[in-house]
Amino acid sequence: QVQVRESGGGLVQPGGSLKLSCEASSADGYIIGDMAWYRQVPGHFRELVASITQIGTTDYGDPAFGKSGNRRFTISRDNAKNMGYLELDSLEPEDTAVYLCKAVVPGTFTRNFWGQGTQVTVSS
Repeated sequence: QVQVRESGGGLVQPGGSLKLSCEASSADGYIIGDMAWYRQVPGHFRELVASITQIGTTDYGDPAFGKSGNRRFTISRDNAKNMGYLELDSLEPEDTAVYLCKAVVPGTFTRNFWGQGTQVTVSS
């Protein structure tokens, strides 16, 4: 089993920043493969924000999320600590959601482990 725990959410004003953290721990010694951040608003589908492979290749679900040009989010990870991160910049009220982390254990049968999520609220 893999336990996934997010932290770092909170209330922030429009234009502000937050850095979310995701800790993926396994007493069984599982190797964590891809990690990803999703977000969900009540009544809406869960939306992929960004993913990152074990070697650091990133993908952003929406081109507007990634940190390039006008993009606002940056995903990263620290394999030594089994930690994933999501930096949120220039936050807008529309970014208000529960942000969830997914840790993938590769193998013959890929398994996904989810955290409970951390609430991000953008409001003045």
